[in-house]
Amino acid sequence: MRRGPAWQRRVRRVQQDLLSHLDGHRPGDTRETACLVRTRALIAWLPAPLDEHADPTHVTGSAIVVDGGGRVLLHRHKRLGRWLQPGGHVDPGETPWEAALRETREETGVAAEHPGRAPRLIHVDVHEGPRGHVHLDLRYLLLADAEVALSPAPGESPDVAWWTPSEAAAVTDASTRAAIAAAARVPASPASERHRHHTAR
Repeated sequence: MRRGPAWQRRVRRVQQDLLSHLDGHRPGDTRETACLVRTRALIAWLPAPLDEHADPTHVTGSAIVVDGGGRVLLHRHKRLGRWLQPGGHVDPGETPWEAALRETREETGVAAEHPGRAPRLIHVDVHEGPRGHVHLDLRYLLLADAEVALSPAPGESPDVAWWTPSEAAAVTDASTRAAIAAAARVPASPASERHRHHTAR
């Protein structure tokens, strides 16, 4: 199907916005470096990088959610059966960092927030997803209150829990361990300090 100039401009704008978003990210190791290079190349090539229906390869958004004491929120994926960070496909009109917030709320019941209300990209990973998909996963640091009840949406996995980083490392996969380690390297912000003091009360 022939696409018009307006569609082509929208595609270029989405691609440029995503690539600009990745410009300031510094990978933590050689594997993440390779994932970042591949992600940038595929975003520049894919006509609709955020649309899961346009191509089996697409951008997803996920979250490393931490509380004020440094604990990490994981859920047992309903299809894969593994303890992973919340995240998933980007809905129409969303950005990856908005998808990370929504998926966290749906999969855990927790209304997390970005530190300082601004998205903090901490890790990039490329991996195979269900149904033959390849996910270009952008992972964001989110803050949440561990005292809030965990209440996943109907149809989501009921298994959700807070873990210390060492506990999380023992139950999750290497990719999520790398993202948790990346979250631990982020300097404390005023927002994370407020969460820490609130949890300590």
